[in-house]
Amino acid sequence: MRSLDLDRVCEYVNSNIVYFHQRRIASLERLTLDRLLKKNPYLFKAKHITTAGELIEGLLEAFLSSSEEKFFGDFLESLAVFVAEQTCGGHKSVAQGVDLEFINAGTHYVVSIKSGPNWGNSSQHKKLAQDLRDAVIRVKLSRTTLNVQPVLGICYGKTRTSYMKAGYLKVVGQNFWYLISENEDLYTDIIEPIGYRAKEHNEVFYVERARVVNRFTGQFIERFCDRSGAIDWVRLVAFNSGNYDLDRFLLDPPPAAAER
Repeated sequence: MRSLDLDRVCEYVNSNIVYFHQRRIASLERLTLDRLLKKNPYLFKAKHITTAGELIEGLLEAFLSSSEEKFFGDFLESLAVFVAEQTCGGHKSVAQGVDLEFINAGTHYVVSIKSGPNWGNSSQHKKLAQDLRDAVIRVKLSRTTLNVQPVLGICYGKTRTSYMKAGYLKVVGQNFWYLISENEDLYTDIIEPIGYRAKEHNEVFYVERARVVNRFTGQFIERFCDRSGAIDWVRLVAFNSGNYDLDRFLLDPPPAAAER
């Protein structure tokens, strides 16, 4: 494995972290109040939210938290692929569910990358295992002389490296970054460039965020507050979840159900 040029890593991060910030702002610009109100209204009632502004702030924070995790996960995945390209000629995989492939010391690695340890449900985990198995079969058919190792690589966390029952190697945090670089310090070396111009980017983001909060608060008051100014929770829940049509199915069951 070739030695990693950290200056090139910094250049890549500085050039590409901007897209993460641009996607954050774009997600705000595309957001509508109706979409925001798809979040769980019962949770916010249980938290004793009483003002429209407070509710919009809470809903927006929940929305941004989930979308930012996705955006930043995409950035970390691209960074990992870039590192592997520099150290061992790795490349982004075209196989379903696989993000990276590289060869090191006679082993062909097929890697699915996740940004953090808390990802997916049981069915998604099973799907990942199957995708990795399929990738291994494909590689073995084309490269019969190589050992093939499927890997779940997770960009942060302290979980110990382990072989999973599904047949893949789970590599987390420092160990993952070492796997693709053979540099024990890479996981800390990348933290400084990730913050490149972060203050400037966040100032722009929070200006747009404030506009969204003000605009949605006004729209919410108009649509979901009563004449006294209180939140009309019944109207809000009806908007979020009102869809009654079950009577048609109970009174007129499908033929197969009627025969039983």
